[in-house]
Amino acid sequence: MANRKADNRTATVLCILLAAVTLIVFGRTLSHEFVNYDDPLYVVDNPVVLDGLSPHGFAWAFTHFHAGNWHPLTWLSHMLDCQLYGLDAGWHHLTNVVLHAVVAILLFLVLRGMTGTLWRSAVVAAVFAIHPLRVESVAWVAERKDVLCGLFFVLTLGAYARYAARPFSLARYLPVTLFFALGLMSKPMLVTLPALLLLLDYWPLKRFSDGSEDLQAPRRPSTLDPPVSIRPARWLLVEKVPLFALSAASCVVTVLSETVSMMPIEKLSFPARIGNALVSCAAYLGQMVYPVKLAVLYPLTTYGASQIIFSIVLLGSISAVVFLWWRKYPYLPVGWFWYLGMLAPVIGVIQVGEQARADRYTYLPQIGLYLLLTWAVADVSIAWRHRRLVCGTAVTAILAALMVCAWIQTSHWRNSESLWNHTLACTSQNYVAHAGQGHFLLDQENFSEAIDHYRRALRIKPSLAKARSNLGVALAKEGSFAEATGLFVQILRVKPDDAEAHNNLGNILLGQGKIAEAAEHFRQALRSNPDHEEAHNNLGSILQRQGKTVEAIEMYRSALRIKPDFAEAHYNLGNAFRGQGKIVEAIEHYHRALDLQPDDAMAHYHLGNCLLGQGKIAEGTEQFHHALRIAPDHAEAHTSLGSALGAGGDAAAAVRRYTRALDLNPDSPRALNNLAWIRATHPDGVLRDGTQAVKLAGRICELTRHQAAGALDTLAAAYAEAGRFDAAIKTAASAIDAATAAENEKLVREMRERAELYGQGIPYREESK
Repeated sequence: MANRKADNRTATVLCILLAAVTLIVFGRTLSHEFVNYDDPLYVVDNPVVLDGLSPHGFAWAFTHFHAGNWHPLTWLSHMLDCQLYGLDAGWHHLTNVVLHAVVAILLFLVLRGMTGTLWRSAVVAAVFAIHPLRVESVAWVAERKDVLCGLFFVLTLGAYARYAARPFSLARYLPVTLFFALGLMSKPMLVTLPALLLLLDYWPLKRFSDGSEDLQAPRRPSTLDPPVSIRPARWLLVEKVPLFALSAASCVVTVLSETVSMMPIEKLSFPARIGNALVSCAAYLGQMVYPVKLAVLYPLTTYGASQIIFSIVLLGSISAVVFLWWRKYPYLPVGWFWYLGMLAPVIGVIQVGEQARADRYTYLPQIGLYLLLTWAVADVSIAWRHRRLVCGTAVTAILAALMVCAWIQTSHWRNSESLWNHTLACTSQNYVAHAGQGHFLLDQENFSEAIDHYRRALRIKPSLAKARSNLGVALAKEGSFAEATGLFVQILRVKPDDAEAHNNLGNILLGQGKIAEAAEHFRQALRSNPDHEEAHNNLGSILQRQGKTVEAIEMYRSALRIKPDFAEAHYNLGNAFRGQGKIVEAIEHYHRALDLQPDDAMAHYHLGNCLLGQGKIAEGTEQFHHALRIAPDHAEAHTSLGSALGAGGDAAAAVRRYTRALDLNPDSPRALNNLAWIRATHPDGVLRDGTQAVKLAGRICELTRHQAAGALDTLAAAYAEAGRFDAAIKTAASAIDAATAAENEKLVREMRERAELYGQGIPYREESK
């Protein structure tokens, strides 16, 4: 009893240490960003996921084959993260880290429970927790399915060990079935788990009967193990029929969901698939021992005969050793076939995607290898002198080395740029990495380097439609309109219904002022894909430019129905409502745009003007300050801030803002008029300057061809301040005529009152604020 309590205390400490080393290795991901490889598809650009948990999202998760997968629990976990944290990437990463730590701890506890060994189980769990091959599964938000599936995997093993400890009980069997089903709904890679349970029946549970045992009498594999009920092989198979049925159903659903992603046999022959599978099995063994140059994607390639033969010899040799020693060391076949069996669904015989192999595929399979090696070394070393010191030192050194390697590998997942740079350094002919780096550089507006990476990707694989389209976008952004146009025309010649190409070509034509042609391409894009939110938004912009505000608003609303978090559509809708005088609605959409894109200077600027128009001077001033922090040379924001400051009674500060606006844009009509008005009419003589007022107001009248009533009114006040009353009277008369023609009776009355002052030789003074 004392030993059991001591072991339990040690186990508790080991659980804490497992959590600690996992956090040390993967904790840095909490400052990492989303990457542009699958993260947008799973989270960042997925409107259903971004909406958080909802009845619609729940139904969608179970009824849609999105991203070529059916894993509803994975979708629900992403939805929960968005519900709790929004798009704060650090919290999404934290969920992965916590799940992985829990998987490692449960793996230790389950192995300890099944085998009755403390330290061997701890070593297996520790290597699993911190091996560099785990980085892809943990540091990549889109690979939530790995750690979630891993959680239900170890829960299934634990429930099965509990079930197997006694004669059959439905109450203990149902949790096994439930956890297994949940695991399949996280990632279908668990389809071979029922076969693994048969291996565990052989060892360490030792449930197979040789016909001589009392089947009702439990036995213990070791003094720490729970009792295990022994059964004939036939019974052990029959009890797993429900689990095999779940596996079969999962296989059917997976084939249906991945049909689009599956590579046809004519593109990759069956012998080539077998060769790739053999080389991948061997490569994973090498990476387990020497985990360097790990990349997010290893491109499919044609392997030479020597590589395939070496792989066959290596795998065959290990299998031969396993068969030779399986009776004496039963963990050898269990560990080896754990590895091969769990790897089978993703080994590439049914090829999904264009990767030769992937680090994430080793997440659960390699546990079998860790178990095999740990038990083998422990058994071999039993006769050694100073066994504990030697083994303890070796294990510590190995774990320390793995931690350092994993910690370094985790740094490569900091953002898209570091991920693709590392991938390109580790692989060759990797068109996916070149295209991914191109996407990152395009988003950063580094067009020349983006173009270079897209060209490299297309040289390796000319059929990359997305890379070709983005190359056209980058060329257009760089100003190579003719080449970009030619590229999109070429795309549309091959695929006339390519909505993305129509939309991109429309953008180029719009930038060239070819409004009608651009609108037609946006309409073509919507005919090909009615859910193309950018085409809706772009066509709305044209309609708004043409004065068709009602139709434009409907286009923006369509874009937002498809993508509720489309910041540009919210901004455009705000502009449209402001143009209609619907200031409350405009403010709502500017706020929404800024929630999604806080660094949009124009949205801050327009929101500030709306608030200023409502008399909310302090709030408007704050928005103008935001705009100028983002875009310090935004002349109109300086002008509007000047208006806000003037309305708040700080005319001196307003003058400084108007002066800055005119430094940036000497012909800014509002800045000219507002500064001239202060110089001509302010009650503080320090701020008045009739000569400058005349110059400023004269320029605004030139720009408006002496037709704008407000500009003429300002010039009249400036003449009066300069003592040129005859000119002031004459200009005031012209201002009154212009205001009368515009039917602005209020302005006409005010101008006549000022004209009477000029007739008396008195300049006009604005009331003090």
